[in-house]
Amino acid sequence: MLTALSILLDAISYGMVLFTISIGLSIMMGLMRVVNLAHGAFAMIGGYLASYALKTLGISYPIAIVIAVIGTILISIPFEVLLYRRIYRHSDALTQLLLTIGITFVIIGLANFTLGPTSKPIPLPAALSGPFDLGFRMISTHRLLVIACGLTTALALWLLIDKTEFGVRMRAAVDNGDMAESLGIRTQWIYSATFALAVGLAAFGGVLGAEMLPIEPFYALRYMVTFLVVVSVGGAGSILGALAASLFLGLADTTGKYLAPEFGEFFFYLAVILTVFLFPRGLLGRAH
Repeated sequence: MLTALSILLDAISYGMVLFTISIGLSIMMGLMRVVNLAHGAFAMIGGYLASYALKTLGISYPIAIVIAVIGTILISIPFEVLLYRRIYRHSDALTQLLLTIGITFVIIGLANFTLGPTSKPIPLPAALSGPFDLGFRMISTHRLLVIACGLTTALALWLLIDKTEFGVRMRAAVDNGDMAESLGIRTQWIYSATFALAVGLAAFGGVLGAEMLPIEPFYALRYMVTFLVVVSVGGAGSILGALAASLFLGLADTTGKYLAPEFGEFFFYLAVILTVFLFPRGLLGRAH
């Protein structure tokens, strides 16, 4: 029983890391219809900014997260203005794939050239790095923070997209941009704001999840498939689906590594194959 509880706890914390990073990609793919393979690159940028703020500038952890999120959004603005705007609404999936994978390699190359090929740790404050006694085991306080942040992010996004005027305008802009513009909705502003939201979420997740998914120059490629898998299993555009997929895949991966570590990520991808076979649109995917 104690082993099962330990597996479940680690699975939830890992699943919440996957969720906080992948939910921005789910928004891009499901609500904006843009296959953004550079999503992991923006998460990597957020991790680099947080590492620099913490190690070099000596800034506190919460402020470093804010700097990482805002800094990543600012860095992404030229990409959005010059490149992404060309693929909103009027491009096919192949064009999106080629453009965004190109952006990924550019960011990787710049990261290698300017920061070197080594990983960049994100030091945690004493309050988060210490253990927390749950009775049946000890767990780092940081992992409890990750779980809390994941749940808070899911709730906040659900309220934003399903319960606010911005969410209504965003869905209208995606479903029928020409009609939305004729009704006075500034679709370009909606797209830019949604892109900034997705990039900010990527940076936020990259910083929070650095303990489990370390920040290094090839981060964007190393975890690209993992983030895409979460979106595919959950269903693009579904917040609840992304949360369910992240927890399910986190459980499959953690259980496999606890009980049969020699199989590596076999159980993770087995769970992916079975889910996609049973639910071709994902667990809670939106029909287009």
